[in-house]
Amino acid sequence: MRTREKVQRGMWSYVADEDRIPKDHPLRAMRALIDPILRDLSPRFSRLYAKNGRASIPPEYLLRALLLQVLYSIRSERMLVDQLHYNMLFRWFVGLNTDDPVWHATTFTKNRDRLLKGDIATLFFDQVFELAREHDLVSSEHFTVDGTLIEAWAGQKSFRPKDEPPGGGPGSSNPTVNFRGEQRTNDTHASRTDPDARLVKKARGQASHLGYHGHVLMENRNGLVAQATLTIASGFAEREAALHLVDRISNQGRITLGADKGYDTADFIAACRERDVTPHVACTSDARRRSSIDGRTTRHPGYAVSQRKRKRVEEIFGWLKTVGVLRKTRHRGRTRVDWIFTFAAAAFNLVRIRNLTGVTA
Repeated sequence: MRTREKVQRGMWSYVADEDRIPKDHPLRAMRALIDPILRDLSPRFSRLYAKNGRASIPPEYLLRALLLQVLYSIRSERMLVDQLHYNMLFRWFVGLNTDDPVWHATTFTKNRDRLLKGDIATLFFDQVFELAREHDLVSSEHFTVDGTLIEAWAGQKSFRPKDEPPGGGPGSSNPTVNFRGEQRTNDTHASRTDPDARLVKKARGQASHLGYHGHVLMENRNGLVAQATLTIASGFAEREAALHLVDRISNQGRITLGADKGYDTADFIAACRERDVTPHVACTSDARRRSSIDGRTTRHPGYAVSQRKRKRVEEIFGWLKTVGVLRKTRHRGRTRVDWIFTFAAAAFNLVRIRNLTGVTA
């Protein structure tokens, strides 16, 4: 006999949120990893907030929610808040009870400056990497560096001459503009919507767009991100950022640094050797210039190992751009985009730690 649909829905539920989440769900392991980190950061959170006034949204809630945004490739904070209204899994992970109200999407905007000033993304990243070190997952001697282009949240039409007065140009808010034949460079033009973005292209003959350079320093044992930063794009950004990332490593002995042939320049190789860094850089195949890497480096077996390992850095960029939704950033300004880039790199490390250790709740 067919059972008819019940129109009246149950008004009450006596099942705890904790019991609704499967015991083997990956977010349980993720929650077990990040909760101790957030407890360690609690004193730093306290210094960012006033002692009096209206109660705020706990920063732990905001960071867990932003972590969900990265892990589940949610395009906007407004969509993330919509998920928190009806997704029981997300509410449990963030720390909200079933009947707790959800904050407005602009809460992230209002709290972002506070988290930026506290450098919370870097502190969170450092704590995650220290967790990997405690599990003996990272190498302290062998590293790889590389960079990638992150498209800015700014269109080509916003790239106007610097001497053009505000409000100049075509009167429409979305004018038809023909750039053909116009000489546009970063020296003479700037974006009106994101002044920190620069006109860049990945290679000769490819289309240019406004963007930034994202850089990571990868340890070679398990492909974890050891350092991450984002810079204003320029022709020398990758090599300058690589040296900056190397300087941030607290290491007592000599290390090796793998990189592609874009880093094969005399200045970069000399700067590495001054820092007691063995440059395992791929030799350039360009017939117009000579490689700065000679036999004293390539004759060692470790050089071949570094050349195999260095390709794993592309897995990091692939994850950040697809899962982390960083192919095109959703924020404007180098400081904000750098914060999001570093936080996404920490999320990548958390996923790797969970997979490598098999941590469970």
